[in-house]
Amino acid sequence: MPQNPLAINRRDLLRTASVCGLGLSTFSTALRRAIAAPDTPAIEPWNRFPRMVQEYFVDRVREIEKRSLEVKNSLSTKADAEAYVRATREKVRQCFGPLPERTPLNSRITGVVDRDAYKIEKVIFESRPNFLVTANLYVPKGRNFPLPAVVGTCGHSVTGKGEKAYQSFAQGLARMGYVVLLYDPIGQGERLQYTDANLEPRVGVGTGEHLHAGNQQFLVGEFVGTWRAWDGIRALDYLLSREEVDPKHVGVTGNSGGGTMTTWLCGVEPRWTMAAPSCFVTTFRRNLENELPADTEQCPPRALGLGLDHDDFLTAMAPKPIIVLGKEKDYFDARGNEEAYLRLQRLYKLLGAEDNIARFRGSTYHGYSQENREAMYRWFNGVTKISDAQTEPALTLEEDATLLCTPRGQVAALESRPIYSFTKAKSQSLAQARGNPRGDRLARAVRAALKMPEERGVPDYRIFRTRKQRGYPTANSISYAVDTEPGVHALVYRLSEEPHYSRPPQGPKRAVLYVSHHSADVELREEPLVRELLAAEPQSAFFTCDVRGIGDSRPDTCGVDSFLTPYGSDYFYAIHSVMLDYPYVGQKTYDLLRVLDWLGSFGHEEIHLAGKGWGAIAATFAALLSGSVAQVTLKNALTSYADVAESEQYFWPLSAFVPDVLKTFDLPDCYRELEKKKLKQIEPWGA
Repeated sequence: MPQNPLAINRRDLLRTASVCGLGLSTFSTALRRAIAAPDTPAIEPWNRFPRMVQEYFVDRVREIEKRSLEVKNSLSTKADAEAYVRATREKVRQCFGPLPERTPLNSRITGVVDRDAYKIEKVIFESRPNFLVTANLYVPKGRNFPLPAVVGTCGHSVTGKGEKAYQSFAQGLARMGYVVLLYDPIGQGERLQYTDANLEPRVGVGTGEHLHAGNQQFLVGEFVGTWRAWDGIRALDYLLSREEVDPKHVGVTGNSGGGTMTTWLCGVEPRWTMAAPSCFVTTFRRNLENELPADTEQCPPRALGLGLDHDDFLTAMAPKPIIVLGKEKDYFDARGNEEAYLRLQRLYKLLGAEDNIARFRGSTYHGYSQENREAMYRWFNGVTKISDAQTEPALTLEEDATLLCTPRGQVAALESRPIYSFTKAKSQSLAQARGNPRGDRLARAVRAALKMPEERGVPDYRIFRTRKQRGYPTANSISYAVDTEPGVHALVYRLSEEPHYSRPPQGPKRAVLYVSHHSADVELREEPLVRELLAAEPQSAFFTCDVRGIGDSRPDTCGVDSFLTPYGSDYFYAIHSVMLDYPYVGQKTYDLLRVLDWLGSFGHEEIHLAGKGWGAIAATFAALLSGSVAQVTLKNALTSYADVAESEQYFWPLSAFVPDVLKTFDLPDCYRELEKKKLKQIEPWGA
């Protein structure tokens, strides 16, 4: 077993998964769980607050939505509405950050499929230097040019532009007289970023790649949603370069993940003249309350912190024509879809353009089905007057192979630069620029990156009744729930040989605080470091801590036992933290600082802070920021954020990452500073 047991060759994983008769995803999840707890304990682990984290986030998002609605409902004049649109556009820009420099598209046509009423050109262009985008351009035949045009954004399909539903709307529009460019998203169709020697996917298709590339990008201050949106903007650039296109009529439409991109593109690109997002628009609150995870690109940084909701990204395009397409039986809540539409309707009415906003709700399940496509056709035709068709024409769909733009079906075979190589290069550039922060400069940088609240104080706490022996290394124990934020508790265990039923006794001056990797309850039985610390400091008081979302408050949301899966509950709250502009690591560090304040109130003024694995991240930052920490021991701590940012493969979760961190510091800066506090590192883990 390698030093980091998660750093296992993917080919070995595939081989072992096959032997076990499991899919790779299922086997990887099982393996991670086995690593986290190598021997299944005979005692069921405690989980006393499984809904705590969910309700904390729901309360925060509800309050944000309430304040946002108060602002929207206060608008009473056209001038108010226009000012709101301008302010919203600026907030959207803050979410997506500065867009990259426009570089040459270097477009080329690699083939043509000739059909009765249109032709399909196979197009490759570069949205960034040597970052290839594959697309199909549907051009009507027998028409007088220029014609209205539409950029089609694909949802989470393996085949991207070859997916039947997306071919259908592109072909339907072309038969009505539109020029349509349908392009492959990153991680789908011909644009897989992580392929093996046989061009097979190495981290999954669609969601797998979006999470893997997107989570890593946060470390260098990038957002994969911006990368995805920039592809769409460059697709529009290409479309407008064609003489067949009328620039006075350019629309955008897509479904599901393509509905996401349509919505975001309405917010970041002013040249659209009409839009039709399908099966995405709802509200952030509904998605959160319904425990519905979304891809990294579907969660814009700071969006919730800035008070934005799905409707606001469409507001940025107001008062241009938009139809919001939804489904009654969609997992994207139809109630939220209606709420978003009603907010837009009120705004458009104030702008004097009420006829430019509409909603269609299909009766079936998630997907760009014919009923939704036909609603889109009618809307676009009403804007452009190119056709009076009300229904979809007869279609003849192509096999995916017919639509391929590359000789081997993947841009990787053309040596397209993979997205992770850009992340690596930016990480290396940031390292040269930031230097080696120390002392107060480093502490300020850490506090700012974690968005750490300034005010603290001695927190209140609950005392749990003592239960039967749990197999801990001391004869007795007692546990406390320490209040850290409203509705949030850090779970603290105090070990002792003597029985204790009340608040912690005063003293001694020195105490050990162990921060768990996944569960203090389990690790008190199984982690050798716990016994080593107890043996090394028999005269010190001994405590352990589960920060929020760990152990006693491990969420049971987002599906059965989803915690360790890439799309599960741990990711769910980490990505919402990104949108709240309050990093999950910052929240966990704040929990620790509050516990340290609590320990100080009992005379424990000198703390030996120890952390393992995920817990070592928060322990590192708390040790740096707290004057009461005198000694630090870290086991299986992450070597550096740069190691993750510069690795094609990594296994650390988003919940361990600090957005934008590499602009100002990295973990080795913290470790160097903690040498002043007798830092001891045990078996560090790499990416």
